Amino acid sequence: MNVIDLGQKDYKEVWDLQKEIHKKRVENKIDNTLLLVEHMPVMTMGKSGKAGNLLFTPDALKAKGISYYEIERGGDVTYHGPGQLVGYPIFNVKQGLAGIRPFVNKMEDAIIRSLADFDIRAEKKEKMIGVWACGKKICSIGIAVKRWVSFHGFALNVNTNLEHFNLIIPCGLKNVTMTSMQEILRKKIEFNDVKKSIIESFSFIFQADAKGKCLDEII
Repeated sequence: MNVIDLGQKDYKEVWDLQKEIHKKRVENKIDNTLLLVEHMPVMTMGKSGKAGNLLFTPDALKAKGISYYEIERGGDVTYHGPGQLVGYPIFNVKQGLAGIRPFVNKMEDAIIRSLADFDIRAEKKEKMIGVWACGKKICSIGIAVKRWVSFHGFALNVNTNLEHFNLIIPCGLKNVTMTSMQEILRKKIEFNDVKKSIIESFSFIFQADAKGKCLDEII
């Protein structure tokens, strides 16, 4: 499993990058690849999203310094921004993973395992995708799969500004409140420690050796 830490990057730049890496994975030119990134403030609307779940117009969001994109992943509207760890696993979900839902289950398991490293007890909810802690949603998951290779992924709230979720109905779920590791533990979390934990958890759950790569080694 290749792991590429992109640091903080613009959403559109990484969206385009995912497509390029996805093509190489479909063609079997590279191994499964996990991108880790922190985005500038952005709202993204999945293909099953409803416009009413975006509580401000794209122009109003732009005035607040928040970008907006309609994208091809599953799910509804969500927020990405500083203090949130976003992971894009570009994996062949057929080889050894038995399909899309088992793949999503493993992603959830990896997130739960990482949160346990920080003494946060997290869980899944029946018939819902994502990870919850303390009765609130701490990690959103939305993927797309083409030719049996995934892209898009998860967004784990570490030190995220939770007020930005008030601009939307997160994931289209009216009764869901978002939380973060910082809110639960009542202190700022070392971002690099979370990255390290996520890499270790993905390696364990997906039974893959993680190899840190530079972007130019993949593209």
